[in-house]
Amino acid sequence: MKPVNYLFELSVWVFALIALAFVNPASHHYTLCPLANLGFSWCPGCGLGRSIACILHGNFGLSFEYHWFGVPATLFLLHRTWQLSKKCLVYFGHKPT
Repeated sequence: MKPVNYLFELSVWVFALIALAFVNPASHHYTLCPLANLGFSWCPGCGLGRSIACILHGNFGLSFEYHWFGVPATLFLLHRTWQLSKKCLVYFGHKPT
C-alpha cells in the first residue's frame, strides 16, 4: 500500500473516533445503515457506533447493552490507528541527512 493511502486511512479512523467521541449515544441521529434506511428493524451492526461512543464516554455497561462487539471494535480501531500512525511517522517523519 502506498504511504498516501496510509495517511488517508489514518485520517478516516481518527475522524471517525473523534466524531463518535462527540456524539450523544442516547440521542437518535441519522444512520448510514442500508438495512435501517430500507426499513428493516434489525441489523447485525446496529448499535455498534453507539456502543463505541459509550466506551469513549466511559460507560462500558451501556456500551455492552447497545452492542456486544463494541469493546473489541474499539480496541481494533485504536490498534489500527496506532499502527498507521507509526507507519506515517516513519515515512513522513524527519529523515536524517
